[in-house]
Amino acid sequence: MSLLERLNEDMKQAMKNKEKEKLSVIRLLKAALQNEAIKLGKQELSEDEELTVLSREVKQRKDSLLEFENAGREDLAEKVRTEITYVEIYMPKQLSEDEVRQIVKETIEEVNASSKADMGKVMSALMPKVKGKADGSLVSKLVQQLLS
Repeated sequence: MSLLERLNEDMKQAMKNKEKEKLSVIRLLKAALQNEAIKLGKQELSEDEELTVLSREVKQRKDSLLEFENAGREDLAEKVRTEITYVEIYMPKQLSEDEVRQIVKETIEEVNASSKADMGKVMSALMPKVKGKADGSLVSKLVQQLLS
């Protein structure tokens, strides 16, 4: 079942259960996926492209959450936290920090990196392996730690 089919099924269920917030998030995700397909001139997105859109949606919401928390707007922060949980339902299972650390170590060995100057080389080899499964800032932080 493709992501759009799954979203359609969940949207019907959310309507039946009168879950307004979940329905709103599902509609936003569907729109984001359809807009991406139009932008790329495709009928259907590949799994990788869908993952890119979902990752972007989660990142936007996490950025908003940070801003709302800094501004003391707990009401808006709580709404965004709920949205993040709904979006993450459609994301692949996230890797633990230890799993990411292991992948980073293996990648550093693969590309024979030895200093922070090699960070770009490591990140370009690493990101396809963890795309959608780990937060980019965590990956970047671990690469910096292990290269220094």
